[in-house]
Parts: sequence; structure tokens; C-alpha cells
Amino acid sequence: MVIFEPRVFGDDRGYFFESYNHQVFVDAGHAYNWVQDNQSSSVYGVIRGLHFQKGDKAQTKLVRCLNGSILDVVVDLRRQSPTFGKVFSVELTSEKKNALLVPKGFAHGFSVLSEKAEVLYKCDALYDKPSEGGLFYNDPSLNIDWQIKPGMEIVSDKDKIHHVFSELSADSFF
Repeated sequence: MVIFEPRVFGDDRGYFFESYNHQVFVDAGHAYNWVQDNQSSSVYGVIRGLHFQKGDKAQTKLVRCLNGSILDVVVDLRRQSPTFGKVFSVELTSEKKNALLVPKGFAHGFSVLSEKAEVLYKCDALYDKPSEGGLFYNDPSLNIDWQIKPGMEIVSDKDKIHHVFSELSADSFF
């Protein structure tokens, strides 16, 4: 995963920055053909994830918080990786305008830390329901601190029934 922090130009009128520049990504060794954008709006305490797509439908994602702040969380599902099974997190904020590049082979999710947050992410593969997979957001073996006050978590029914890491099938790994 890679964190991108843009150069922001501000003055009395507000600010301007390039939220995406293909050449910057090419120069950094990360050229992708983005084919789908997803946007969500959520309130404090929402936890979305941990999601991934398997096989040739796996997605690389470029995640940015347009309004508010989120804790973006990824889990490495690449069997041959030295960080296999490890959790990484970074706060993405509209103030910092930072973005997280999540490569294929990672489960991805986020929690909303502000009163409300809008999140936009680009994908290099289209969503494919049969390839969908997920990890239980509150898996004790992953020990993720979502930074949400106890009892304030808002999680979809779908995200409450994902498998824990130890129960993932072999075809869930990359």
C-alpha cells in the first residue's frame, strides 16, 4: 500500500490540487486503468468492510476521504508476502487530502471518525458479486482498533457475518 499526499495550492479563494494525475502514478511505478468509481456517505461510527474480490476480479483501489475523516484499514491476504495477515491503517481526511493506494490482494475497510464522511475510491476492475469476499471486521486475531467509541459501532448485517481470518478458504488468498 502507498499513501499519496498531493501538493495543495491555497489562497483567499480556497484551494486547488490534482486529486489524480496519471503521470505521477506512472513515475511512482503504479500505473492503473481505473474503470469504476465508488462513493459513500456515512455517519460517525459506521464501519464498512473488510471487503475484497477474489481471482481475476480482484481490485486495486485508490481511496480518498472527500469530507470528514476516516480510519482506512487493510489486511494483507497475499500468501507469499512477508506481511501476510498483517493489518495496516491510516487516517484519511478531507483536510490532508491524502489518498491510500490499496493493491490487489488486500481486504479493505474503513471507519468514520468524524460526524459525517464522504469517501471516494477508484477501482481498476469492475465489481463482480460472485468474486466478492470479506473478513469479519471484529476478528479477535486481527485486533483492529477502529477508533470508534464502544457501543457506537454501526455495521451492516452483511459485514457482521463475514469469516474470521483463520476460516478463510484457500481461494480467498492471493
